[in-house]
Amino acid sequence: MLLLLHGLLCSAAQAQYGEYDSLTFVSPGGDSLHYRRLNPLMTVPGEKYPLILFLHGAGERGEDNVSQLYHGAMMFTNPVNRERYPAIVLFPQCPARFFWPMPERPDGFRRENPFPLDAEISAPLALVMELLESVIETAPVDTGRIYVTGLSMGGMGTFDLVCRFPRLFAAAVPICGGVHTGRFDGFASQTAFRIFHGDADAVVPVRFSREAYRKLKERGAEVEYIEFPGVNHDSWNPAFNRADFLPWLFQQRKK
Repeated sequence: MLLLLHGLLCSAAQAQYGEYDSLTFVSPGGDSLHYRRLNPLMTVPGEKYPLILFLHGAGERGEDNVSQLYHGAMMFTNPVNRERYPAIVLFPQCPARFFWPMPERPDGFRRENPFPLDAEISAPLALVMELLESVIETAPVDTGRIYVTGLSMGGMGTFDLVCRFPRLFAAAVPICGGVHTGRFDGFASQTAFRIFHGDADAVVPVRFSREAYRKLKERGAEVEYIEFPGVNHDSWNPAFNRADFLPWLFQQRKK
């Protein structure tokens, strides 16, 4: 009975997200990464299209290649949005034993600074970058309009990628994430930031986003911070429901 129920749920999820191709990237080294990909409804020969990399939260890790779509995916398949903002959208899935922004998951986020200042890129994020490079090489990607966004663990991964590749992304939208702000010392980036967090977040303290905003402002970065009063950890919901969420993102270009 449980197997039948699981099968029905998987079938329903596949139907709901059927516009996303279900794929697996295999690196030259033989490592694999599940991901979902949404392409423009139509592509015009010679045209280039924006690319959005979406990093999910810790609760969506796994091997089913579906869970990573639970938050945010329907925003891009909304028919009006899809017509207005033709783009390539990538939703990689982090395996359950890993954590996007660091080699190991921290034991908690209540310590003053749980984020590493200088750590090797995590294994799944390294694969994400290999995937991204492969898509840039083989698809009609506008390299001046590559965006990264993510929530919770994915918000932390968003910060991590921009710190590691400061000239790659035109825009970054970390939602209820965090970063060791010492990584912004000497930071020079062409990336525009838009940071979201709920001030009642009981999982990832709001001070992480506040500190990142202040440090980015000090460094002269283009950064906007939006805080939702009374909102707990699910600040992605009011963020995605903002009328200007996608318009702001798609108007960003590398300087």
